[in-house]
Amino acid sequence: MALLGTAAVAAWWTVEAAAREEFREWHSKEHLPERMGIEGFRRGSRWESEDDSGAHFVLYELADYGVLTSDGYRASLNDPTPWSRKMMPLHRGIVRSQCRIVASHGAGLATFVATLTLSPREGEAARLRATLGAMLADIPRRAGITAAHLLITDTPQAPQTTEQKIRGGDKVADWIVLVSGHQREALRGLIAGELARERLAGAGGEDLTQGGPFRLVHAVTPEDFPPGQPVYAVALA
Repeated sequence: MALLGTAAVAAWWTVEAAAREEFREWHSKEHLPERMGIEGFRRGSRWESEDDSGAHFVLYELADYGVLTSDGYRASLNDPTPWSRKMMPLHRGIVRSQCRIVASHGAGLATFVATLTLSPREGEAARLRATLGAMLADIPRRAGITAAHLLITDTPQAPQTTEQKIRGGDKVADWIVLVSGHQREALRGLIAGELARERLAGAGGEDLTQGGPFRLVHAVTPEDFPPGQPVYAVALA
């Protein structure tokens, strides 16, 4: 399995140009390490659009679905740091989905990822899932592509957190397709071909939104932050 675990948090947002440098420092040197300190977080990665739009994609891979309602995660969401309180209102147009990973093919991380969000038409969920399942299993065999995944949002029934209140509420995606690879043009070809709006509509999908390809900026695991060793203490001083 390419993704680490059976659940994930997938999020998209934009950051205005004036705030991007500080955003990158905050997310890499405070937010990612903090999330990796929560039991059940297996990997966090941040990806950024190569144009000047300020679009970002962030993925947190979790050991299992229970992490989403765990005491450790809820405590973190309800006690953001001062730096987080400053940066989170600068997340524009945020879409944040808490998901189950239902298919994952390929291996590891690569330079680029393309994202698609969609929903099944009424009565078409089984057909769409079967079509995507077969397609995503084959895609990593192709030149320039390394992995393909299907995530389905399953939002836990829980009170709104402090972080959500700071951001002003989050939109939610439904089904999420992630395809990664080391050749940007290979991903663009998939987006224009098999993963195009018309093709997926024919398989029972609707409300398709395409994103990326995004370029990998930073990825970490808990092993990158041994207890008692503040990697970024000098940078943050």
